[in-house]
Formats: sequence, structure tokens, C-alpha cells
Amino acid sequence: MIAAVVAYALSPIDLIPDFIPIFGYLDDLVLLPIGIWLAIRMIPPEILQDCRERAATADFQLPRNWRAAGAIFSCG
Repeated sequence: MIAAVVAYALSPIDLIPDFIPIFGYLDDLVLLPIGIWLAIRMIPPEILQDCRERAATADFQLPRNWRAAGAIFSCG
């Protein structure tokens, strides 16, 4: 289900072509959240609870590379 949602989001083929004003993006605004909701509902409750517990206790410290940041800002 998740692969189908991602494939639809990245696919250039839509139910309603994007060049049609307003309605072109309406299918994306409706179908993608429904697909994500369905994918989350398909996850077994015990697995979802385990993942939420792991995320709550995980240490999300991202590495910092000040030289790379300086190079990016100095080129911009």
C-alpha cells in the first residue's frame, strides 16, 4: 500500500491531469492522505505501538559538520 501511494505521488500520470486549474491538484490532495491513512491502518497495532515506543526513547542527535555548512553558505 505504501509503495502504491508513493508511486502515485511520484507518477506523472494522474486521474485528473495537473494542468487543469484547481481540479488537477484536487485528486492529489484527496487521494494521497487517504492512501497514507489506509497504509497506517494496515500496520498491526502491536507493531505500531512498538515503533512508537522506540521512537519515544530514541536519541535523535544529528551529526554536525560545520565545515560543510560554511562551504554551502559561502558559495550561496
